[in-house]
Amino acid sequence: MPRARFVVRGSVQGVNFRASAVREALRLAITGRVWNSDDGSVELVAEGSGGALAALQSWLNDGPPGADVTEVSRTELGGKPHYEGFNITWGAPRDD
Repeated sequence: MPRARFVVRGSVQGVNFRASAVREALRLAITGRVWNSDDGSVELVAEGSGGALAALQSWLNDGPPGADVTEVSRTELGGKPHYEGFNITWGAPRDD
């Protein structure tokens, strides 16, 4: 199963981005984590089918109402999927 790390830049903190990303990921049957980064971006590690990750990336390009996304970068990750559910964390997961 594909795994990817997304970094979303722009005005993306303080606009309910993480909670909205959790809802979207769960709707798409994606597992993983989302967190705010110190530089003002929002980051995600997501595991799911290729189509689901593409749909998530498309959603990330707009984000929730109130967000102003200027850039979404994607890095493919190796390893086996190991998350259950999709959750907000404080800081980057240590196991990726």
